Amino acid sequence: MADLDYVALFAAIPTPCVVITREMVIVAANPAYTAATGKSPEDLVGREIFEVFPENDPEVHSERDVRSSLNRVMETARPHTMALQKYDVPVEDGGFEERWWSLINVPIPGPDSPVEWILIRAEDVTAFVQSRGFRHPHTRVPSKAMALEAELFERARELQHLNLELSAANLRDRQVAVTLQKAMLLTPDLENHTDVAVRYLPATESLNVCGDWYDVIDLATGRFALGVGDVVGHGLEAAAVMGMLRSVLNAAVRALERPAHALEVLGLYARTMEDALNSTAVEAMVDPASKLIIYSNSGHPPPILVHPSGECDLLDQVLDPPLGARPQHVPCSQAGHPYAWGDTLVLYTDGLIERRGEDIDVGLRRLCETVARHSALAPEELADAALADLGVAAGAHDDISLVIARL
Repeated sequence: MADLDYVALFAAIPTPCVVITREMVIVAANPAYTAATGKSPEDLVGREIFEVFPENDPEVHSERDVRSSLNRVMETARPHTMALQKYDVPVEDGGFEERWWSLINVPIPGPDSPVEWILIRAEDVTAFVQSRGFRHPHTRVPSKAMALEAELFERARELQHLNLELSAANLRDRQVAVTLQKAMLLTPDLENHTDVAVRYLPATESLNVCGDWYDVIDLATGRFALGVGDVVGHGLEAAAVMGMLRSVLNAAVRALERPAHALEVLGLYARTMEDALNSTAVEAMVDPASKLIIYSNSGHPPPILVHPSGECDLLDQVLDPPLGARPQHVPCSQAGHPYAWGDTLVLYTDGLIERRGEDIDVGLRRLCETVARHSALAPEELADAALADLGVAAGAHDDISLVIARL
């Protein structure tokens, strides 16, 4: 297929097709499209599609429906099939001729985006619609059978309008949620650490926000702390709880400078919020003077220390229950682990290693093998390689936070 002429193929397709950009500007139209619409290529290419085809029937709202469908394709990167659309075309006497169209909008990926362009397939189905007795929704239909068909068709259009309105509302919710998530994950101290890479990937089945977090905190005398955490659940509620827990832990680490004491404070705070119970977190303080990693863990998968040789140490000497899981509050435990120059510390959430129907230890071993194999890479490249090798570069069923620090 490498020598196939796709330009000729597009021109030969008998179905009317037009390609638009994300800004809805027409970049290509095949001969079948120009014949069906009565527009020349010069009338089409380089112009915004709704400028070429303005609304011509205020009762139909074709522009609103098509625009909503195109926005949905850009948001989901999935094709969208629309209900039949009525869009009349001008004729020589200055009037309009009734036309009905079957539209399928298909995303076309590009080098930098999953939706660089959109292919609109616009099949003229006027003859079929008229043969079935359909007319404009506001005209009389002569028979009971035709009336029922017209009623069903109109209900389908109403359902499509409702679906597009819900899609638009969902898009607005996603935009708000993503903005909220980005604001809550701001990490100013990260700018001081060129050898620390962070990643956050939202769950593919959620609203694009969840309860995972990461943090990088500068402390006195050259020490710094790394942390990750996970709130049970998805969506805006989990994200809001995440934001509160992350803020409390950040303040506690800065004030107490001991991971166990900081997680103890966080556990006490979590007990005041039902939605925060059973959240997990791990906090690790790196002390360059003593070459120690001092860490505390509340129900979270263990950090991994990767040596330049590829050997991996699990920081699992201490493990307390998740936040607020015990009937009575109990102080958190803490341990220290030595490190050497060139070692790499990896903190992550369970979305990186958990797979449905698989023991979590299998995923943990797979992560260790992956970071060991790429241990010579810089943190940014190591983070990308790990996500790719584990098959989650585009997200997973659960959200993922990842912190990689070259010590």
